[in-house]
Amino acid sequence: MSDLTSPFSLIVPGLPHPLLAPEGNPGWGDIRAAYDQARARIEASDADLLLLYSTQWFSILGHQIQADPSPEWVHVDQEFHELGTMPYRFAMDADFAEAYNAAANARGLHCRTIAYKGFPIDTGSVVALKLLNPDNRIPACLVSCNMYSDRAETVVLGKAAADAAAKTGRRVIPVAVTCLTNRLHTSPIEPADDRISSLMDDEWNRKLLELLGEGRLEDVSQLARTFTRQAHADNKLKALWWLAAVSGQHNRYRGEVLSYQPIWGAGAAVVALTPTGREAGGHEFDEDSVDVYQGDREVLDTAAAPEGIAHAASLSASKPVAVRPAPRPVAAPPVSAPAPSRAIVKSSAAPKPVGAYPHARRIGDLLYLSGVGPRQPGTDAIPGGPIRDADGQPLDYDIVAQTHAVIENVRIILEASGSSLDKVLDITTFLVDMDRDFSGYNAVYAEYFTKIQATRTTLAITALPTPIAIELKVIALA
Repeated sequence: MSDLTSPFSLIVPGLPHPLLAPEGNPGWGDIRAAYDQARARIEASDADLLLLYSTQWFSILGHQIQADPSPEWVHVDQEFHELGTMPYRFAMDADFAEAYNAAANARGLHCRTIAYKGFPIDTGSVVALKLLNPDNRIPACLVSCNMYSDRAETVVLGKAAADAAAKTGRRVIPVAVTCLTNRLHTSPIEPADDRISSLMDDEWNRKLLELLGEGRLEDVSQLARTFTRQAHADNKLKALWWLAAVSGQHNRYRGEVLSYQPIWGAGAAVVALTPTGREAGGHEFDEDSVDVYQGDREVLDTAAAPEGIAHAASLSASKPVAVRPAPRPVAAPPVSAPAPSRAIVKSSAAPKPVGAYPHARRIGDLLYLSGVGPRQPGTDAIPGGPIRDADGQPLDYDIVAQTHAVIENVRIILEASGSSLDKVLDITTFLVDMDRDFSGYNAVYAEYFTKIQATRTTLAITALPTPIAIELKVIALA
């Protein structure tokens, strides 16, 4: 996929305060001023389409694209109705919406257009369009945020947008309508007292904005899972997954943070990203880049891609992963895979299994992990050293290093499955030398699981299939 032809991209918040009450707080007014700067840049550009992905337009059954050429209504925000009404009449590019829908379906997504009179437009899209494009100078296109999609599905949705832009010849400004952190104050506050609701949220917001200011959009997209584990991310930062995928998945931007302020506790920022020929810092992360969607909210297999769509190198045959099949494959031939309720998960980021078994299996709302050891992905090296040599003679080893490594491998597999360490319910630990190793293992275990409070059973065994001292068997929420 070639990079999108675009003068720049935008990240903007979708809460209604900068539109309806900018005078209520200096920060809200600053966001409004930043919106005004972005609007002036749009008006000075040669763009002919605003393409918005809003985290406030939720969908469940796949993705939806607004195709009514002139949607009109009077909108009231469901949380902040006291701020007043937002009447709108927008100009939509119905032809581009159909092209986007076709491109999304060609990449294996379940997607459809909406052209129903009176179909409501979400607060985020209303706010962004009224502030960025108040006179409908150029048409727009809106796409929904699927509540259950994970990175793979969202990345493919972004790539489909670039396909549609290339096919139609549109010069597009992609707009991610999203907060960074989105933990709103749940008790009434005076507008003058608004602040980011969590110190950790504020710290993470500033780190992401530092990277965005350096033009590192793809790095921020791939850092989103870590951000989500540490802070109250707005829909896992899906809008930034989408934005990076639309724009070509690189760090070649001049980034400008036009404003960062709290809006009712959430972290709101206006960021402009202008393409350049300079790669900012190189890639510091290496998540799989998916071209065709073949499964439901899991990592993807490389088999059976539709004709004419090549898989990225990171999904080559040397990096197999497997998923549940798409509920309604359109362009792809049938894929032999488990039923959706019994999804198999494999990850190239985890140590290769030593037998005919997957890293994990999802059944309903639970994930069952196969036994996980401390071997390092790719090299099979054992942190802290093996417990015996090739002749079976005992060696000295470090149980602390092995325990850290095994828990990190568990974390990798959980995240590849769409879960995380804090969702672990039950752990069975196998130690080959209980007397020697329990104390060191127990201390490391406490570093990770004291707050999580998973149930645990620790067993002494005589040996494991590889020369390791510890293995974990884990059950977690999906």
